[in-house]
Amino acid sequence: MTTPVEKPIDAEIAPTAADSRPYWRYALALAVTGVLCGVLLGGLSAWFLGSVALAGLTTAAFAFNFHTPGALVRLFAIGRTVARYGERLAGHKAALTDQVARRAAIFRAMASAPATRAASWQFGDQARLTDYLDDVEDIDYARLRVDLPAAMIGLGLLGGAIATLIVAPWGVLPPAALLAFLALFARKARRAIAATHERARADRSDGASRLGAALAAVVPLRAERAWERSCVAALARFNEADSRVLAIRRMQAACDAAAVLIGPVAALSTLGAAWLQGARGEAFLTPVFLAFAWLALGELTQNASRLLVADVRRAAALRSAAAWTPPDAQPAARPMRRVRRLDSGSLQRRAPDGRPIGRALPLTLKTGSPLILTGPSGAGKTSLLKQIAGWTSEDVFVSDEGPVSAAERRGMAMYCPHDAAVLADTVRANLFAASREDSELRDALAAVELADRIAEAGGLDAWITQDMLSLGEAQRLNLARAWLSDKPLILLDEPTEHLDAAQGRRIIARLLARLSDRMVALSSHRAIDAPGAAVTPL
Repeated sequence: MTTPVEKPIDAEIAPTAADSRPYWRYALALAVTGVLCGVLLGGLSAWFLGSVALAGLTTAAFAFNFHTPGALVRLFAIGRTVARYGERLAGHKAALTDQVARRAAIFRAMASAPATRAASWQFGDQARLTDYLDDVEDIDYARLRVDLPAAMIGLGLLGGAIATLIVAPWGVLPPAALLAFLALFARKARRAIAATHERARADRSDGASRLGAALAAVVPLRAERAWERSCVAALARFNEADSRVLAIRRMQAACDAAAVLIGPVAALSTLGAAWLQGARGEAFLTPVFLAFAWLALGELTQNASRLLVADVRRAAALRSAAAWTPPDAQPAARPMRRVRRLDSGSLQRRAPDGRPIGRALPLTLKTGSPLILTGPSGAGKTSLLKQIAGWTSEDVFVSDEGPVSAAERRGMAMYCPHDAAVLADTVRANLFAASREDSELRDALAAVELADRIAEAGGLDAWITQDMLSLGEAQRLNLARAWLSDKPLILLDEPTEHLDAAQGRRIIARLLARLSDRMVALSSHRAIDAPGAAVTPL
């Protein structure tokens, strides 16, 4: 019997890349409009002033139309301002939309990664998680900080070069030579910035690790008189990272100092070439228009080094985020099967980090006969349950319908850890059974002797957090999740932990009766009386 694979909730609510495309188009159109308005504003202002100067106080001055050029100057000034603000609004909207989609995708990849599955409910340490969130921002905002400005610079320079070729062809040579030099300089600077950024990133990460380790061991370090030395070593790494950032700032200053010359050099070469071609009087107004347009285009190249740094950060972020991409070779899980028996053969037990634990064990899980794993703390009971679930190894079990891979077991297993996680949400959401009727949810709470406590809190729609429930109450809520689960393989890690002996026996008896048609494996320090159970000591 098979059940259809449910579509993840996040696939329904997370935006896709297509959602941001209209905003990127708006941002591009507004950016082009802003550049055109800036170019026309600079050129028209110079043309207007030049025309007035040529008219002087002659009768031509009275015939000169002051109103139309003046109105156009105001129009282009307003247009440039509106386009720039509009471009920022549309661009940030697009970048934020992409960021939400990418964060959802990375979290899904992190949740499916073997290292994360081995950490049970956790995504790993918070420092690494923070790094990944920063990387996502660097990836998505790079389009706003690199791609869009670079496109505007390229279009502006291309348009200016074409116009200069038409008006004063020889005026193209000096800015073309300067641009060739800047391209070579920028290429070399980018390599240096990338190398320095990687070292700064490594220094900062190492410093954070050292400082975190020192803070976690304050008492023993003080007892050994090593506290100050440990802190100084950690902070020294931060100082080294800051020194590298300062070196990047100096490289940026050199890039900007060279890039800012494009506008003036192009403007002067255009005027000089036109003058040498014999342009005088009114004929000189067009080169003046173009020269001041070049000065406006030169504004695009200001702070050009930011593009280099943002591109370097994007490349580093892509490399880092790629570590959480699920491998293509990982087989896709087949639809969940309702198998009634699983045999492991001679199973070599392994810790979450892959190292072997103890001797190999033959395990058999079958419906109606719970598998009880017993042993002291540290014997590897929790690790073995995760291994059965397919979280920490790729062992293949054999069922009555053929082999069952680790990927398939991950889809068919419901694992209840001994330290239950309580979400800051409603009781209903915490039961992880959105398709169940309210009566079924209340029956599950009653079976684990939690109905009265939940009723006092406000019922199924009451808001609860981890701190609101005792350890025993959180554990019983966890067992209610197992009660409501429809998975064929139920794994219970220390299900009677934090419960008194009598209550634990009552709840486990009800739960095992409920799950008599499933394969159940549980670990326990205590002896559990379960009819037909198979006990395996570790």
